[in-house]
Amino acid sequence: MTVIARPEVTPAARWAFPQPTTSSLSNGLTVHTFDLPGQYVVALRLIVPLSVRSEPRESEGVASLMTRLLDEGTLEHDTEEFTELLERKGVAFGAGLSDGGLHVDVDAPASRLADALALMVAAIARPSFPAEQVRRLVRTRLAEIEQERASAPHRAARELAATFFHPDERAARPTAGSAETVSGLTREDVESFHATHVGPAGATLIVSGDLSGIDLDTLLAESFGSWTPGPRALPPEAEVPRRADDAVRIVLVDRPDSVQSEIVVAGPGPDRHVKPAWAPYPVLGFVMGGSPNARVDAVLREEKGYTYGMRSGFRPRRAGGMFVTSGSVRTEVTADALTILLEILASGDAGFTAKELADGVDFIVDTAPGRFATADAVAEEAAASILDGLPLDFTTTNLDRMRTLTTADLEAAYARYVTGEWTIVIVGDASAYADAIRALGQRVDVVPN
Repeated sequence: MTVIARPEVTPAARWAFPQPTTSSLSNGLTVHTFDLPGQYVVALRLIVPLSVRSEPRESEGVASLMTRLLDEGTLEHDTEEFTELLERKGVAFGAGLSDGGLHVDVDAPASRLADALALMVAAIARPSFPAEQVRRLVRTRLAEIEQERASAPHRAARELAATFFHPDERAARPTAGSAETVSGLTREDVESFHATHVGPAGATLIVSGDLSGIDLDTLLAESFGSWTPGPRALPPEAEVPRRADDAVRIVLVDRPDSVQSEIVVAGPGPDRHVKPAWAPYPVLGFVMGGSPNARVDAVLREEKGYTYGMRSGFRPRRAGGMFVTSGSVRTEVTADALTILLEILASGDAGFTAKELADGVDFIVDTAPGRFATADAVAEEAAASILDGLPLDFTTTNLDRMRTLTTADLEAAYARYVTGEWTIVIVGDASAYADAIRALGQRVDVVPN
């Protein structure tokens, strides 16, 4: 009988995030190119520094409205023509607004890269903002606000922002605006905001995919090279939003007869610039509430059966951040679930085990090659670094630092931010548990849905 020797299993080789070739156009646009052989769908990501803090107070939501209108027509193509061109050329177009800026996302076959670049620059540099589309999207946003009110997770997120942040901070109010500020927005408001705040100077384009045989320099000169810089107001410097003076309290958003309660527990957290390193915080999120085996779900889901799942994690902003745990439980166990949850979150004070550290590090580090195996994933990660003002080797250096973490590092990082000064929001039938929640000894406020 032939005996086949068992293969030797060795640790995976060190993996590094791809590094781009960087260039600049004469109009001030920076271009980062990731040439990834075999990735025949090219991902384009444009990042324009922009802050919702630049919006006039009475026009909050205009930046989000402008972003949603970018694919609704250009000076060359009306709404229907632009949509048809995207479909015929096989171009996927999207745009969004985050804490760090405006991003435009385009994916297209490499063979259609010239068309994709032309459509992308037309949308960002020469949008037409048709009046009828402005009115339609204003109505859409107003309907969306009502839908958010009907959704317990969305309602909880809105109440959390309003409770956690100082009322003078833009972060305390919806990024896409409220009904009062959105309802009066006009085409002129959107066009003026675009002309004032959107331009190539300081913006960054990421090109990620198989670029063999493509003269990218020429394509960029013919497309984004035509984006003319004009007068542009730079966004304000990133700063940590102030927390509300009365943030440490429990807010019950009353939704009578609700069979579930949405619980959100939040405290301050770091941004990804934190010293000495960001590396401990994703691991802590995984250990506390990042998987069904994490501390939160091990008790509230697996042992108690109170929830289908709750998640914990550090949510960085461009400056500052939050540590948030959220999920839904059955109404009748709301008070008990909250009590247990707070005990679990406080358990970090007693330290973390070597197994928890190893499990968290292994999951994050060892899955990185798979997470960033496609052109769009590489482009998204690079865009996230740029939006946060981080170098493009941050992903690699962060993973390297993660490999060297000790349990003492986790304990120090957790103790630095998780102090038990919680902002707690519960959306559900307050009458079913308000008295039991008050018995916890913290300030409790009940507000209507």
